[in-house]
Amino acid sequence: MTSPKDLTTVPTTKLQKVLADAGLGSRRALEKWIQAGRVKIDGETASLGDRVSSHQAISVDGREVVHGEVTAPRILIMNKALGTEVSRKSATGRKTVFSELPNLQTGRWISVGRLDVGTTGLLLFTNHGELAHKLMHPSTNIDREYAVRVRSLIDDETRETMLRGVVLDGVTCRFTDIQYFDGRGSNHWYHVCLMEGRNREVRRLFESQQILVSRLKRVRFGPFVLRNFIPAGRVFEIHADEVNAVCKMLDMPLRARSHTRERSDGKVRSSLLPYPNLDLPNWYSEDF
Repeated sequence: MTSPKDLTTVPTTKLQKVLADAGLGSRRALEKWIQAGRVKIDGETASLGDRVSSHQAISVDGREVVHGEVTAPRILIMNKALGTEVSRKSATGRKTVFSELPNLQTGRWISVGRLDVGTTGLLLFTNHGELAHKLMHPSTNIDREYAVRVRSLIDDETRETMLRGVVLDGVTCRFTDIQYFDGRGSNHWYHVCLMEGRNREVRRLFESQQILVSRLKRVRFGPFVLRNFIPAGRVFEIHADEVNAVCKMLDMPLRARSHTRERSDGKVRSSLLPYPNLDLPNWYSEDF
C-alpha cells in the first residue's frame, strides 16, 4: 500500500468516491462495504477514510475494480408498482424493482432513496454513485412531492401542526407544503411536499394526527416528474441533455451519453420540470 509520504506527492481521492465513480453504489452503501472489510487496496483491507491514487489496485470481494475513468451518468425513472420491493433480492419472495431495469455492461443501478412496499410512483435510479449521493443529500435542498389519499378532510389546525413539525423518534419532521387536490365521499386526495425522505415519514406524519393514509404515490422528486406515459412497473430513461442539465444544477462535472430513442415524430419525451438552478435543454417543452 502506498505510504503516507508517497501520498503527499501523488494526487489521491477518497476511496468511497472512487468506488462510487466506478458505478458500484452510493457513497453511504460503499462506506458500509469498507467497514465490513469487503474492500482491499493493494491487497490489504481498506479502512474508512483511506485515500487512493490511480496507480493503486482496488478490489471488492476479491474482484478488481477498474478505476480512473468516471462512469458516464445515466438516470432512469420508474413508476413503481404496488407490492414491489426496493431491494436487489427479496427475503419474502416479492418482486423487486431491480428485476425490471436494463442490463449494464459495467457497474450497477443504484436507487435514489427508497419507497416502501405499499407506496407507488416515482423512483429514480442511476449508474453513478456520486450522482446518487448528491440527489439524496439534504444539502442539495431537493424536495419530494407525494399524492396522499386519506379518509377525511384535514382541518386548518391539523394542517398547521404538520407544517410546523412533529417530533417523531426524537427528530422533527414536517411538510413544507400541503394542498388539497381532489376528492369525494370519504376519500380525499392531498399533495404534500417534504425535503427529506426518511422511512415512512409521510405516513407517520399523518398517523401522528390520527389520520390513516389509504394510498400513497410519489409524483415528483425535485425536477423529475412522473409522466403519464410511464405505466406502472415500467422504466423510462432520461435524455442525455437532461442528465447533463441535472448534473450542472448539482455542480457536478459529468457528461452523459445518449441511450434513449426519439419518438417516431422526432420529438424527445421529457420528465423534467422547471426548477431552481436548472437550465433546461433548448428543445424542452412541457407539452412533451
